[in-house]
Amino acid sequence: MRAMRQRAERRQLMTASTGVLDELHRLRTRLPQLTGALAASVDGLVLARDTPEAEAETVAALTAAALGVAVRLTEATGQGRFRELLVRGESGYVATYAAGTAAVITVTAEPRVNVGRLHLEARKAGARIGELVDGALERP
Repeated sequence: MRAMRQRAERRQLMTASTGVLDELHRLRTRLPQLTGALAASVDGLVLARDTPEAEAETVAALTAAALGVAVRLTEATGQGRFRELLVRGESGYVATYAAGTAAVITVTAEPRVNVGRLHLEARKAGARIGELVDGALERP
């Protein structure tokens, strides 16, 4: 029964994928320093991607793992629900943002990106994607 429910949820999530992909494209247009963007379910299923295809599945799976730790960390420290995670590496940034209750967006960016603008634009995109995904899940 649980497996049937999960399959139904995955089908519902995929129905929102066109709108989600459009939003990822708009995000990358607004922030040219982004090198990739993807939306994934909280369990690591790629919903839409505007990133090299070969790495999307891996990034989604790693996002799900990092999300698990981030959620636990925010809960354990009394910081409330997860909102975002930012990682800075030598060659740029990886950021994950909540997108409603069932999805997240993960973006990669060049080191020269304006981090404040990244947060502003990605939070907006996450809110819109969250509406699309949560709306698809609410439909029968």
